[in-house]
Amino acid sequence: MLVRNGHVATMAAGGEAYGAVRDGAVAVRDGRIVWVGPEADLPRELDDGPVLDARGGWVTPGLIDCHTHLVFGGDRAGEFERRLQGATYEEIARAGGGIVSTVRATRSAGDEELLERGRARLELLAWRGVTTAEIKSGYGLDVDTELRMLRVARALGPATGVRVQTTLLGAHALPPEFAEDRNGYLGVVCEEMIPAAAAAGLADAVDAFCEEIAFTPAECDRVFDAASAHELPVRLHADQLTDQGGAALAARHGARSADHLEHTSEEGVRAMAAAGTVAVLLPGAAHFLRDPTVPPVDALRSHGVPMAVATDLNPGSSPLLDPVLALSLACLLFRLTPEEALGGMTRVAARVLGLEDEIGTLEVGKRADMAVWDVAHPAELAYWMGGAPCRSVIRDGTALSAR
Repeated sequence: MLVRNGHVATMAAGGEAYGAVRDGAVAVRDGRIVWVGPEADLPRELDDGPVLDARGGWVTPGLIDCHTHLVFGGDRAGEFERRLQGATYEEIARAGGGIVSTVRATRSAGDEELLERGRARLELLAWRGVTTAEIKSGYGLDVDTELRMLRVARALGPATGVRVQTTLLGAHALPPEFAEDRNGYLGVVCEEMIPAAAAAGLADAVDAFCEEIAFTPAECDRVFDAASAHELPVRLHADQLTDQGGAALAARHGARSADHLEHTSEEGVRAMAAAGTVAVLLPGAAHFLRDPTVPPVDALRSHGVPMAVATDLNPGSSPLLDPVLALSLACLLFRLTPEEALGGMTRVAARVLGLEDEIGTLEVGKRADMAVWDVAHPAELAYWMGGAPCRSVIRDGTALSAR
């Protein structure tokens, strides 16, 4: 494949903004990029094979949605109405709603139902430029359903053409049957769930929810120790609703990322910087929950903590099906620049998933994951608030969609 007649935002660090190559071209062989640069300099031996005409638009790396919960049963539209009438997320959760209500719906759903609904959601992301997505479990909260969710998530990759990574989120909430036995449930997560997922090769990482309505820092330490014993990387839902010291906890364990971070202190930011832990910003949740508190973006910048951006697609706090709208919200709510936002859903997101050597930028040797956009400048992806038209999506040199 040869992508030509457009401009290329390589998103490589350093150099021009967006790693821009105007009037550029990208040549692909066997699913990998073999040349990228000004079209006028294209080597003659690469000027053959099928051509994808960018028609004056911009070519970017395929978007990487590095934090989603898109496999689940049911929905929580009723809770949305309750919040609009004044109920808080925490009040709904403590009254038996929230995550636990989705657990009931997910446990009762068959594999085929979960697969079909998950496929519809992932295809929507793919049509908007996503070539790689992370999918968490966390709505089963028992060994059988958590493993079923991970199997369904794995199956969504071949079903959609999107590259999928899976994360075990058994420590998402207490299931009803363990409401009075926190220690017993953590034993299930650490001694049964994590070993089973690791043995079956179903999880690429382990996550936990560190929050007053979820699990304490000490309990998350226990979960992460179990993950480490099975050589699984860790990530953390950290400091979303209150400052529980989650950012520093994630850093102590060398976590790939700490996600949310609305209430993180500067001490937590410094710990993340020292550990190389990435911040994953989730503006869809902040918007949907109408939370006026924003992550400490200035501190993250000043301490050199890389910032990824993701949809956090889930039924309760971020039913966001458009990754391009997530870019807009990251700029409007969190004051990222459009370049930071796009880098956060390409180059930095690849690092969160441990795939920075394979995807995230358009460079020679990397996989040919690309999106072609009908825009005059890459900043328009954030500017149009979800309206930037995606013309073509390519994964490993093969078109997933085109118009």
